[in-house]
Amino acid sequence: MKADIHPDYHDITVVMTDGTEYVTRSTWGAAGDKMNLDIDPTTHPAWTGGQQTLLDRGGRLSKFKKRYEGLGI
Repeated sequence: MKADIHPDYHDITVVMTDGTEYVTRSTWGAAGDKMNLDIDPTTHPAWTGGQQTLLDRGGRLSKFKKRYEGLGI
């Protein structure tokens, strides 16, 4: 293996949205940094089973719907 090609791997603290913290190893930030999550498995609809709404930013969703409206999906 080549020397000095891998990023620094160190301990960081991850802070969940409810305030709980845990220590993990990562290449993100510097040793001892805290990563504050905006979305985590306790709040994200993909894990909680909540309803997710699609936001139409820049008309992309409406363009997609218009393009494929005749398929009957």
